[in-house]
Amino acid sequence: MTAAITAMITAVVGVLGTLFAPVLRQRQADRRRAEEAELAGHRRLFEERRAAYTAMNRASRQFHTLLKDALHRIRDGVYSDHDREQLEEARLDYRDRYAEAQMVVPERILDASRDVNRVLAGVDAAVKRLDRGRAGDGESADRSLLDLKDAEPLLTTMRRLMRADLGVED
Repeated sequence: MTAAITAMITAVVGVLGTLFAPVLRQRQADRRRAEEAELAGHRRLFEERRAAYTAMNRASRQFHTLLKDALHRIRDGVYSDHDREQLEEARLDYRDRYAEAQMVVPERILDASRDVNRVLAGVDAAVKRLDRGRAGDGESADRSLLDLKDAEPLLTTMRRLMRADLGVED
């Protein structure tokens, strides 16, 4: 009787193994696909963040450069319609890149960007007032150039935070 029970148990285990093997393989395949999908999602988010950082950094620096150029040209009396158009395009691009970044970047990066924005927006407003001949008391191109210098360390801080968030180490 012991041999018969052993044979029966062996047969049951064999049948169960045959029945459950495809189920186990399917579960392993599902788990592997889920892990691959999660990894692909992380890669996609990383690439979105990297692209947002690149665009925001480029737009911020371009806006900064064109503000500086505008102030020099206003001071020298050679500010033209072409210069105004370039600055406006840079301002709009900067605004759009910042809006896009708000959806994919961490708050600490947005905080750093807000610090940069505070300076750039203030100088941009001064450029417009100076260009229209409506400068406030003590407001001049030279004063605004000094104010614009405050953006440089803020731009560097923002870039460093972005790089650190992407895992770029110096």
